[in-house]
Amino acid sequence: MTGDVVQAEGAPGPTLVLHRDRLPAGALASCAELTVVRRWLERTGRGGIRKLALIGTSADPSCDLDYRFVQCLPDGFDFRTGCGHSLLAAVVGTGRPGAVRVRAVTTGDTVVCVPEPHGAYTVRLERVAATADLLPTGRPADRLGGLTVSIVRYGNPYVFVDARDLGLDSDHALFAAGPPVLGRLIAVRAAAARLLGMPPRGALPKVAAVGSYRPGRLSVRAVTVSGWHPALALTGSVCLAAGTAVAGTLLSRLALDSGPAYEACPRAARSLRLDTPSGPVHVSTEATAERLRHVAVHGKRARVLERAVPLPWRIRVTA
Repeated sequence: MTGDVVQAEGAPGPTLVLHRDRLPAGALASCAELTVVRRWLERTGRGGIRKLALIGTSADPSCDLDYRFVQCLPDGFDFRTGCGHSLLAAVVGTGRPGAVRVRAVTTGDTVVCVPEPHGAYTVRLERVAATADLLPTGRPADRLGGLTVSIVRYGNPYVFVDARDLGLDSDHALFAAGPPVLGRLIAVRAAAARLLGMPPRGALPKVAAVGSYRPGRLSVRAVTVSGWHPALALTGSVCLAAGTAVAGTLLSRLALDSGPAYEACPRAARSLRLDTPSGPVHVSTEATAERLRHVAVHGKRARVLERAVPLPWRIRVTA
């Protein structure tokens, strides 16, 4: 059994991409097997690999590939979440030319990876949804941990907090924030998980602080399983952009606060720049007041670090 190691720019670490035709059915769901592989990765200096992706020809004739994702947690694995960076890593790992339509089996979404010049990709989540359906609590704002938050679900669910409510009055303060702010966001995330009926110590929902400090841009800092995210998850960029299309959310307010450049964009095709600790991200939405058609993240890249890494998989494919 072999796998490919692929790093997407902006991800906290590489993804181990496994090809479905090399695995027996259900093998990726075996925690015992995954634990063996994880310990082997740590012993061989690959302990930074905390994301696993299973890729194969799609059962849906409208898609090219099926994609499943597993997130490694400190005390196990989460099979319910999605990861856009790992999805892009899996597509790049296949070497397929042209636009690739991917069915994200875990979340039920269709994602299209479209090549751009010079090796970059536009990653577009194509899910038409009523804007009201993007609010899992049915409300554009909730109070959690003494803070006003907006919980949005478009792909992975996210809890968004206004950075100024955390006392962070500039992007420098946001990106330099330390353990006290991190701890407060983790507590808010756990409270949101309980509100949504999810395990408080699981990977979902995600949480991020958002600030409006410069015209036409939002500054974002997110939390990942092990602490501060070095940039922003691709799913976070998508969910944040989707949230700006929903009236009454703090994301909608912050986007409008960012200045006339955003407000002047046609609502059907709005573009926004997100500043993260690792650099800017360009996102765009196609929406009306009542319906979101798709969200795209532009200029994303991934590169193969290792090909055909032999893995100590004990289950074997049989005829």
